[in-house]
Amino acid sequence: MHLHLTLTAIAGCVLQSATAYVAQEPRSAPPTCQKTTVAILGAGMAGIKAAETLTNASIHDFVILEYRDTIGGRVWHTEFGKDENGDPYLVEMGANWIQGIGTEDGPQNPIWTLAKEYKLNNTFSDYANVSTYNHHGYSNYSHLIAEFDAVEGIASAAAGTILTENLLDQTAQTGLALAGWKPKKTDMEAQAVDWWSWDFETAYPSLESSLVFGYAGSNLTWNGFSDEDNLVWDQRGYNTIIKGMASKFLPADDPRLRLNTQVANITYSDKGVTVHNRDGTCVQAQYALCTFSLGVLQNDAVTFTPQLPLWKRTAIEKFTMGTYTKIFLQFNETFWPADTQYMLYADPKLRGRYPIWQSLSTPGFLPGSNIIFATVTNDFAYRVETQSDDETKAELMHVLRSMFPDKALPEPTAIMYPRWSTEPWAYGSYSNWPPATSLEEHENLRANTGRLWFAGEHTSASYFGFLHGAWFEGRDAGRQIAALLQKRCVYYNSTRERLCGPRKHYETLHGFTPLADYSAVNGWTGNSFYDYNHD
Repeated sequence: MHLHLTLTAIAGCVLQSATAYVAQEPRSAPPTCQKTTVAILGAGMAGIKAAETLTNASIHDFVILEYRDTIGGRVWHTEFGKDENGDPYLVEMGANWIQGIGTEDGPQNPIWTLAKEYKLNNTFSDYANVSTYNHHGYSNYSHLIAEFDAVEGIASAAAGTILTENLLDQTAQTGLALAGWKPKKTDMEAQAVDWWSWDFETAYPSLESSLVFGYAGSNLTWNGFSDEDNLVWDQRGYNTIIKGMASKFLPADDPRLRLNTQVANITYSDKGVTVHNRDGTCVQAQYALCTFSLGVLQNDAVTFTPQLPLWKRTAIEKFTMGTYTKIFLQFNETFWPADTQYMLYADPKLRGRYPIWQSLSTPGFLPGSNIIFATVTNDFAYRVETQSDDETKAELMHVLRSMFPDKALPEPTAIMYPRWSTEPWAYGSYSNWPPATSLEEHENLRANTGRLWFAGEHTSASYFGFLHGAWFEGRDAGRQIAALLQKRCVYYNSTRERLCGPRKHYETLHGFTPLADYSAVNGWTGNSFYDYNHD
């Protein structure tokens, strides 16, 4: 049920003529400024896929600038705990799932294709394998999950009608209520199910999510590929697939990949882009493809010269960046049900207080590891980030002792979790589409400003928040940049459209998007894996 996240430093920036600003010359750069054809900012999935796409188009003159000391972006793991030999396990801090893997005789999620190529260890997430608890211990309220599932089809169909008939969007909470799901604020078991069924995927509550695009994005993934999600537990790390991609065109120590490089300013015009780094170096390029997360853009971690146009800044601030925090605990024993993948907890007072627990000690994952992790999102994730590990551990143990009141629980031997909203290269986990926000507004988030282009999971209209969204957007930006450099067009098989030149943007927003505009020009390509030819 979750990747998203996905997510990694994933976004894309490059140039084309634009009418929304007065073109300016790039800020003067020192004589030592490195020159290249394309500067790719960020080495997450979108950035590496874009570089691979440029390479496939015979464009080899590019430079990748990456904030961290490794590639992968928000596909990020770390060492945690110890096995029986005293060696640490690897656990995923960010993106953890392959979502909607695909079928053998149909389209396959490109992340699944990569997982098979690099023999990535992963196991099917069985969402039916969930036990339910409240503060008195085990309590079977699985019928509420069935109730939600029954109305979800109605809400999803309504979302499709709104989209195709160009009607006003609703909050996901509104759509679900109209379909029959109206959990009382005081019914904490129903609130736990509500969190499990919505927040667990989006990192935002249904009240703050678009009905139309919440269901459109998930339907394109799970109906377009398949309804299977697999949890990655590979001890090489999930980013093995991104490193594998890069190894095909970036030999070891390739000078085109510059790690530990923090971008400070991007100066753009209709003649080129200059990227100024905090170490005093700079790169001059014909185009720049910036793979910064939406969180980085919203936190003004990088300045732009000239200031980004109002339509672009509005789009950046309109969309939301979710925080999805996994809190890992290791014990000296597995005291929870050894064959259970998920445990859902209904807190008596607070919705979203340590609601879901996942076992890595279950067969098929890391049996014998005695590792379990809880997930919190949004406001509760921000609260946990402000606490010490010990404070959070005390709260977690109080919940676990409530879930298992008849057992004498040991203290954990290790605890660890990220502080996503404070990571300066991410500032969050992955994006969410807010309600009453049109495809035109999203296209403004996606559109280039001159020779500065943007791509990443948040710029994917079809797959925002998903790792495969970053893959598709990296490919799309790479192909469009290559076409500009080679003075040709890009042709979309699925919609039979030809794109020649910069991406479209909308100076004036009218609050809706005509059905005819759900097209490749606006980034709406559905799940067509083989979607390109070019002139």
